[in-house]
Amino acid sequence: MRTQEFIEAFREAFGEKAQLPLLFGYSDTPVAYTEKIGGCFFKGLQAARQGTPVSLSAQVIGCGGGKCYTGFADMPEYVPTFVSLKEKYKKTPEMVLDYVTRLGLERSSKPYLNFIRIDQAETFDGVEGLLFYATPDMLSGLCGWAFFDRNEDDAVVSMFGSGCSNVVSTTVAENRNRGYRCFLGLFDPSVRPWVGKDELSFTIPFCRFVEMTNTMKECFLFDSLAWKKVKQRLEDL
Repeated sequence: MRTQEFIEAFREAFGEKAQLPLLFGYSDTPVAYTEKIGGCFFKGLQAARQGTPVSLSAQVIGCGGGKCYTGFADMPEYVPTFVSLKEKYKKTPEMVLDYVTRLGLERSSKPYLNFIRIDQAETFDGVEGLLFYATPDMLSGLCGWAFFDRNEDDAVVSMFGSGCSNVVSTTVAENRNRGYRCFLGLFDPSVRPWVGKDELSFTIPFCRFVEMTNTMKECFLFDSLAWKKVKQRLEDL
């Protein structure tokens, strides 16, 4: 499926007002010039949401954790203590260290991580995952679509972690492992100021996305009375 084909199906399923997803993946060259982003790099993704591609790198990302979770640097020594004793997101630094270890982070072999709104990309070449910024009504559709052809309890999961680890680290690892899980994210209070108050993230690893596009028109998103009511509310926003 080409990007334009999916956009047409997505618009038919979710309505014309639904935000298009961002494609993200690594490359040897940047797709755009991006100035250094101080703090959370999600503030910089607003440009990508508006149609201007964003290319992240070790030089662009100002947050040590952000560099780590995108694969551009090793975990800074201060992270376990900072996340536990300063941010108070975990009871002990040891718990933070255990969490990061279990993520199985790998250093990226490519220097750039690009975020491109799907209508700005001609193909899915090099894509690791898709990032949807979703309201509860939109999440209803995305989660239901992901559940349609999988019966595993973890077909859609929510995990502890920063916005960047939930969106990038887990999705990239799942894609490279040829997994089936989709991820809810942006629960981290530190990332919340940079997204809408009624938004969470829903990420689909590209390997899973390929499967889901094959069943999209079979599920309730098309010709379902219940979904038509939700879609109408999305269009009334």
